[in-house]
Formats: sequence, structure tokens, C-alpha cells
Amino acid sequence: MNKPVLDIQDRPSTMQWLTLSLQHLFAMFGATILVPYLVGLSPSIALITSGLGTLAFLIITKWQVPAYLGSSFAFISPIIAAKTAGGPGKAMIGSFLAGLVYGIVALVIKKAGYRWIMKLLPPIVVGPVIIVIGLGLANTAVGMAMNNPDGKYSFTYFSVALVTLAATIVCSVFLRGVLSLVPVLAGIIVGYIYALIIGVVDFTKVTQAKWFEVPDFLLPFIDYPVHITWDIVMLMVPVAVVTLSEHIGHQFVLSKVVGRDLIQKPGLHRSILGDGTATMISALLGGPPKTTYGENIGVLAITRVYSVYVLAGAAVIAIIFGFVGKVTALISSIPTPVMGGVSILLFGIIASSGLRMLVDSRIDFGDKRNLVISSVILVIGIGGAVLKITDGFQIQGMALAAICGVILNLILPGRPEVQENMFEVEMEENNDHVA
Repeated sequence: MNKPVLDIQDRPSTMQWLTLSLQHLFAMFGATILVPYLVGLSPSIALITSGLGTLAFLIITKWQVPAYLGSSFAFISPIIAAKTAGGPGKAMIGSFLAGLVYGIVALVIKKAGYRWIMKLLPPIVVGPVIIVIGLGLANTAVGMAMNNPDGKYSFTYFSVALVTLAATIVCSVFLRGVLSLVPVLAGIIVGYIYALIIGVVDFTKVTQAKWFEVPDFLLPFIDYPVHITWDIVMLMVPVAVVTLSEHIGHQFVLSKVVGRDLIQKPGLHRSILGDGTATMISALLGGPPKTTYGENIGVLAITRVYSVYVLAGAAVIAIIFGFVGKVTALISSIPTPVMGGVSILLFGIIASSGLRMLVDSRIDFGDKRNLVISSVILVIGIGGAVLKITDGFQIQGMALAAICGVILNLILPGRPEVQENMFEVEMEENNDHVA
């Protein structure tokens, strides 16, 4: 591993601190505000809860895991469905319950280790489910890109989406270093400027907004009644199957980046608990569920600055931004086709990351077992299958696909063994490869 510029517990100077923290803020900003934009939640609350969630995560992991937590894309479809069925309050209840699942899993891992969860969620299950998440959102992205506010095709709007998409692709492919990690933010900025030039942007709210403004938090018992139903449980909680696996993958990659086995110390149970706590905090305030961000891990790898103080600084700045009315108004003024253009690439990347997981894990599709599991997950998930038990209890779409994948993986013969220590095995393989 490269020698760190700042190690995990190193404290930067004041100017270093501000600059390095802003880098992490920009890396997560575009994706974190896109999720609430898509599901109809407040971007300012998403920023505030990402900061609060990150601080909670750092505390729970004893300031030993340098990670930033932003809005999770896995929950987009379930949140939209929950809001349609029972309003935003239902979505927040479901998000809180999903975070609670993290806490339960963390307790079990602390007592029994993590081998069981790797058996439950191998790549052959998680990879296809991630593909379902990306492709299931394809219609949303294309609709945002092509249609005007009346829902009719507009070449003007589509041109904004295409310019945004082109800028995002160029930034992703041709930029180097830290700049290559902010293609979403760069694409939004370029698309916004183009939309402003052709007269699609309404700047009125920005000029009228106050500099300091408290967002309208969505609070349980005050803004909505807390009533847990089976339909909301089955709609939101199974998504934790996917995000838990995503979290484990991020911790594995982060361990390799910083050169420490974070899965063993401070422990996978602590990082999972931190992630779940961040999601529950977000749900209590009206924000989307949280997850560790690969973009910020990329910043760590490139800069070799692993200081948790830098991540905490980014969290504090995000919280401050959430209370700046001008920033909130500016985000809300972003035209729909700009977000649509970004989403075309971003949702495609989500689907492709599922494919990448299958390739990296060397999944053999000549094996009928793997072929059956992936095929069932893809068709049930993308097809939007619904299993109706009673009028108030049904499992649908991605949740049903994930459950079917887990069951098939457990009952079909030929399940591969799970390595005892993933981090050490990977390091040994890398050393053998270098030798």
C-alpha cells in the first residue's frame, strides 16, 4: 500500500482540513441530492441527515473507519411505492425499520461472526439484484429526460438531458484524479448552465430565498402517525438485503485502501450498526436511507488522506449547507431533464456494477445453479412481479426478487464455501499475483 499522506487518526491543518473536506463534499453532493429529487423528499434534509449520519457512523466505529454516508439509490423504487401507498410518513417508517434490521444483523455478527451473512448474500444473489435496481429505474430516467412538466415529449427538454449526459460522460472518462470522482456534479453544473441559456430554468425562488432557512423536517407523531403495517415492512425491509451486501463490499475495498482489516477491527458489526443508525436518524428527520459512498472511498484512494477528521469536516459542512436557503432553492431550481440526463448514466452504472460484481467474483454461468438463480431474480425484479398474501400484505418487485434469490441460493445444491477471512485471502491473492 502507498504510504498515507494523513493516516486515519492524523489531524490536518486548518486550510488542509477545509480543502480536503470540500473534496469529499463535492464527491457525494450530486448523488446525495439526486435521490431526494427523484423521490420527492427535501434535498436540504438529505444533506443534513447525510452529515448527521456520517458523524454517528464515525462515533460508533470509534473513529477508525474513514467513510462518508450519502443517500442510497437502492431505496428509490420502494420509497416511491411507499409514498404512493401511504404518503411520505409510510416511507420514513419503512426506512427506519430497514435501519433497525442493520442493528439486528450487527448484533448477530458480533455474536456469531459474519460467515452466515456471506452465505446468505453471495455475489450470485446480490449481483442480479443490483442489476434489477438499475434497470428498474430506467423508465424513470428516460421519462425525466424526454418529457416536459405536462408529461409530453419535448425536444428542448431532451436536448438539455443529452447535453447533461454528454458532459457527465466526458468528465467521467477524460478527467483525472479527484475530478474524475465528481462527474455527476460536473454534469449537473454543465446541464444547468445550458438549461439557463435556453431559458428552461426558473431562477425566481433562488433570488427570493433567505440565506438561513430551517427546512421542513418530517417528524414522526407530529407530521404523520406511526403505524407499522405488513405491506410497508415487506416493501422496504427486504431492500436491506442488498444494501447490507453493498456495505460489506465497501468495507472490504476500504480495508484494502487504508491497509487495515476494518472487518476485524473495529469490526463489521460496528460499521453495519453505524450505517443502520445513520438510516434511522435520517428516517426520523424525513431524509432518505443512507449508505457508505464509493465516490468518497475513491477520493481516499487517490489523495491517500485517510483522516477521519476530514470526513467529519465534510459532514459538518453538509449540515451547514442544509440550512442555507439559497443552496436549497438552487437545488430545487435544477430542471428535471438535467437530473434525467445524469440518471441515464447513473442508473446504468448501478446495473453495470451488478454485472461487475458477477465478473469480479468469477461467477460461472455454465453452472445451471447460477443461471437459474440470476434468471429468476432478473425477470421477477424487472418484470415487477407481486405476491399478494392478503389485501394489506404483499411483496413486490425488487424485494420479492431478493427473497427468491436468497431462498434459491439456500436450497439449490452446489453452494460454494465462504472464506473465513476475506481480507487476508484477498491480500494473499494479490501478493501471489505480484510475485
